[in-house]
Amino acid sequence: MRNTTSSILALMIAVATGCAAQAPGTPGDDDDDDMENPEDLPVPTSPEGRFNVQSTFDIATNLPGTAGTVANYFIQATDDPDDPTKFIVEQILNALPDGSVKNTLQGSVPLVAGYLNDKLLEVAPNFIDKIVDIGDAFGQVAKNFGTNELVEITSGGRGTKTVTGLHFVVDNVDIDLPFADFNIEPIKVENIMVTLNDRGRLDFAQHVVPMKYGQVMKLALDYAIIPMIDPAASGLEDILKSVVNCQAVGQYVFEKINVGSASTFESACNTGLTLAANTLYNQLNNIDTAALEFNLTGQARGIDRNNDSKMDEIQTGVWTGDLKYSGSPAPLSMAKFHGSKTN
Repeated sequence: MRNTTSSILALMIAVATGCAAQAPGTPGDDDDDDMENPEDLPVPTSPEGRFNVQSTFDIATNLPGTAGTVANYFIQATDDPDDPTKFIVEQILNALPDGSVKNTLQGSVPLVAGYLNDKLLEVAPNFIDKIVDIGDAFGQVAKNFGTNELVEITSGGRGTKTVTGLHFVVDNVDIDLPFADFNIEPIKVENIMVTLNDRGRLDFAQHVVPMKYGQVMKLALDYAIIPMIDPAASGLEDILKSVVNCQAVGQYVFEKINVGSASTFESACNTGLTLAANTLYNQLNNIDTAALEFNLTGQARGIDRNNDSKMDEIQTGVWTGDLKYSGSPAPLSMAKFHGSKTN
């Protein structure tokens, strides 16, 4: 289990620190040979229309700045030889009022954590598995970070992109989270230059899409990841409390240090797990003091399905550019998009 945990945490550290990588090559080139239409469909002469577009980004590879908050949280819960029980004892300490009981437990953390580890099958039998599952799911979300967009293009070649929600793939399951369902304002970017040449090559000029990274990752945690880990849970607090038997923890802590009472430590355990969950959510909120910016330039192929000279589909789209968080840019890794016309 420790080897499995270490593998997942290594992935999460890569998400946190932003491993250096080469910028992807620019798709296509001046000769447009790559833009040939293998289906022999008519080439549109106008990009005008409204399109539902889905973009997918790999932000795990080069995410800049301090966006490793989530990874650090789960590393803290699993990185010590006495974890997860050392993590649990630390949460109890956070919840206890100052006084002799807290002081006694403070001086006995290694002893108590080791004792609880001997009772792990009673106090937290599934803790490591659940934490690893959440960490793995976060890695998948970061690797397949998707946005659902409405792209409106005028006859004059001006585009407006409105990000209306998120799209994730976790364990091969597609999950859509419309912003409207969570009272989140859509993200609108206007006046994007859009061109379509006589070979069907579609180009989107450079534009910037700002996003509240902490907000969207909290959305991913609560409504994409946690429901897949435990359908009965409504947040991280529920997950933690479902894998920690605070009644047993309270009894064994009291048994080991023989101060206070089992009920005192049970209550502190429950309160501490609540505080632990809230700490992570607060850290995610703090990330949003600076926006995560997608600086994008796009190239795709326009398809005319009904021979009316207007574009009906956007295929094989690739975004290039960079990500920027709090002034720190990093090359954008793999990013693709596709779309279809809507009324």
